[in-house]
Amino acid sequence: MDLGLKDRVYVATGATRGLGNAAARELVADGAKVVLTGRDGQRAAQAAAELGADAVGLAVDNADPEAPTRLIAAAREHFGGFDGILISVGGPPTGYLADNTDDQWRAAFDSVFLGAVRLARAAAAELTEGGVIGFVLSGSVYEPIPGLTISNGLRPGLAGFAKSLADELGPRGIRVVGLLPARIDTDRVRELDALSADPEATRSANEFRIPLRRYGTPEEFGRTAAFMLSPAASYLTGVMLPVDGGARHGF
Repeated sequence: MDLGLKDRVYVATGATRGLGNAAARELVADGAKVVLTGRDGQRAAQAAAELGADAVGLAVDNADPEAPTRLIAAAREHFGGFDGILISVGGPPTGYLADNTDDQWRAAFDSVFLGAVRLARAAAAELTEGGVIGFVLSGSVYEPIPGLTISNGLRPGLAGFAKSLADELGPRGIRVVGLLPARIDTDRVRELDALSADPEATRSANEFRIPLRRYGTPEEFGRTAAFMLSPAASYLTGVMLPVDGGARHGF
């Protein structure tokens, strides 16, 4: 199936590794052009170089109020357009209630929540009919994940924001979608498993609770993200799509 991505231009934040990078790879593989970001300029440049001439890497912190303007301008400067954005950011610090400080909460709010709101607001002002705003969120939108108190507090709020945005932007033909990964085999998930006394046993137990009996691959997530951002998904908006191998049992 042709996703209709050829020569469309996207911004993908937090895309030097992990899920954001997997999405950027699949977008480029299907013919799109991508401005990808990360906090480390050298890593961003390297990640873009690995994708070839249809990718550009920029050092950008989602918490920077100037980030949205810079990224949309870069998309237009390098590739002559702007068709959508995938807003992803590294996970906030792990921990339970007593583990996380006010400073950690503030920093995570600025990066994970307010940064995403700013990026979406700027994108909404620039996109035209057929544009799309995507959020990489988490299965914690529906069910809290032990040991991720900050993430559990912020991700559901962003999902609510995304749903509101879908209602607001729908009449202009702009879509808003969310992706809810669970146990995808990334560095972040391996880091979370490693917090237990027996990481291998923890992984096995997690896999047993997943109907497909395995962790997802970054490539599987990336392909799903590329579809959701593509014109092929033109009648999907306001959707929070679990990418979890069936781990969520509710409708």
